[in-house]
Amino acid sequence: MKLWQKNSDALKEVEQFTVGNDRQMDLYLAPFDVLGSLAHITMLASVNLLEHNEAVLLKKELYHIYHKISNGQFHLADDVEDIHSQIELLLTEQLGDIGKKIHSARSRNDQVLVDIKLFLRHEITQTTYAIEKFFNLLQQLSEQYKNYLLPGYTHLQLAMPSSFGLWFGAYAESLVDDCITLQAAYKVVNKNPLGSAAGYGSSFPINRTLTTQLLGFDDLNYNVVYAQMGRGKAERITAQALANFADTLAKLSMDMCLYLNQNFGFVSFPAQLTTGSSIMPHKKNPDVFELIRSHCNRIKALPNEIMLQTTNLPSGYHRDLQLLKEHLFPAFTTLRQCLEMAGLMLENIEIKENIIQDEKYRYLFSVEEVNKLVLQGIPFRDAYKQIGLQIESGNFTYSTDLHHTHEGSIGNLCNQQIQQQMQSTLKGFEFNKAATAIEQLLASAKNE
Repeated sequence: MKLWQKNSDALKEVEQFTVGNDRQMDLYLAPFDVLGSLAHITMLASVNLLEHNEAVLLKKELYHIYHKISNGQFHLADDVEDIHSQIELLLTEQLGDIGKKIHSARSRNDQVLVDIKLFLRHEITQTTYAIEKFFNLLQQLSEQYKNYLLPGYTHLQLAMPSSFGLWFGAYAESLVDDCITLQAAYKVVNKNPLGSAAGYGSSFPINRTLTTQLLGFDDLNYNVVYAQMGRGKAERITAQALANFADTLAKLSMDMCLYLNQNFGFVSFPAQLTTGSSIMPHKKNPDVFELIRSHCNRIKALPNEIMLQTTNLPSGYHRDLQLLKEHLFPAFTTLRQCLEMAGLMLENIEIKENIIQDEKYRYLFSVEEVNKLVLQGIPFRDAYKQIGLQIESGNFTYSTDLHHTHEGSIGNLCNQQIQQQMQSTLKGFEFNKAATAIEQLLASAKNE
């Protein structure tokens, strides 16, 4: 069944090529297609394009379909092209011609648009909760290990003293900025395109403000041409936000791979969280972090992939946009799995104490010794030269006592302030508005 089919079939090869993997991708959209239809028929009834009793029957049947989707009992029939066709077919099988009325005043173009917007909004919400959990773990570890010093590096050369408190806290604060970009994506996504039809509106007297309220969107995509132009843009902006988190996780994973390396030896993990070698009995490989790094690097490529797929497309709908789903939709699950696995590893991390007491890290303290001379009144350049000469002559002496007190330093991590930044950012999402609207929409359908 195809919504666009008249009296002739497309060539089989053309049909297989144009459908591609879209049927699999449409299963991601199934619950959201039902929600969009519930809002749409409620609106149709309000402007007398559906009889009240017809809307009641459609709502009840749509709620039944939604329940089957939620319970994993829903599938696309082999001869059905997409999720929109499948749901309309099910409605028609149960309700006859009433089921065919559901498509009045909309096109598959705005139908898939609203499905994608609802899907992205839901996935951003779930991903944000996972990020908050990982952020809280990093903050907890930052406080727990704030007195565990480790070498800091620039150019992978010894630089200055750091601490695990500083290291964990750095990645926590990185997530704050990443969340700001995700919030921007959420605001772009959380606008209603329904009613734009094929991209040029409708002659029916539809009420787009009502569907916006029913679906819990913050606002409309008002201009119907832009509503269609926004497809690809919303996905790209969302992908960029995901890429920011992926970049943070990939860098953290690379650090862990280095710190577990025997030449560093800063951390270890229980044997059951690492893997061994088929011929080297001593190996404890950081496979989890290596795979997180690779998964995240692939997610980092998503924005560029979407940008290139939409390059030079004019306004209006084009079939190219179908392919945007294939890598973006699964990326949310992949990112959340990476967050979960990184959390599992860090919850069980074992950190070596007194790392920097080792003589090989003595030059970490060269800047500390320079600063001590400066505090005695010696100009910085002279102090720098004096310590440099000591190092060259092999006469460098140092103390491992540190007195870093400024904001964000080893001795003043400012974790509370970072926590406040994150909480302020999370409040800006206002997830409850959308959740409440969807609950009310489903309750209305259930109770009809």
